[in-house]
Amino acid sequence: MTDISLEVWSDLICLWCYIGKRRLAGALERFEWRDAVRVRWRSYELDPATPGGVDETIAQRMLRRQGIPPERAAQLLAHVSRAAADEGLEYDLERARPVNTLDAHRLLHLAADHGLADAVQERLMRAYTREGALLSDHATLVRLAGEVGLAEDAARALLASDDRTREVREDEARAAGLGLSGVPSFVVDGRYAVSGAESADSLLALLRSAAGV
Repeated sequence: MTDISLEVWSDLICLWCYIGKRRLAGALERFEWRDAVRVRWRSYELDPATPGGVDETIAQRMLRRQGIPPERAAQLLAHVSRAAADEGLEYDLERARPVNTLDAHRLLHLAADHGLADAVQERLMRAYTREGALLSDHATLVRLAGEVGLAEDAARALLASDDRTREVREDEARAAGLGLSGVPSFVVDGRYAVSGAESADSLLALLRSAAGV
């Protein structure tokens, strides 16, 4: 079996992206040629215009950006929390703060150089959805990445510069070129694509289609 390229576009403050990540892990566990799959995490910003320093809850952001009233926001957040729980994830969304994620995405590109993209992505998503971590805060990003093995000095130096911004923008341009307009999005071998937090069964079927089985 030749290598299978799997590109995953997600944002670290995307609640369904974390669920999709967990479902993908389940699909990969069942895929006969798991060792042939090369996963690459791609950057996607849900709200790149979010200014730094904004301190608002998810419900407040939903009201500001989409006009969703608090009662409806509570229903939607309860629904996604139940879906997360079904995947073994524990969400505490009253604590979550949806901030600008450009710096967090830049950090993921550094982590990828060291084979730590999945681990750093996992840690940041858990910190956002469960711990109320501010993913725009440099000290927080350095600490979280360091917990899973990324050198803190390297992370700190990256965040003090604008390095890897180009890679983030290239990921977003590639998403646009492929016609992807939401996350999570999964693209296998540049041809087979699905968007949304698909079930593990659907993602497994996607991988098997790419493998020709």
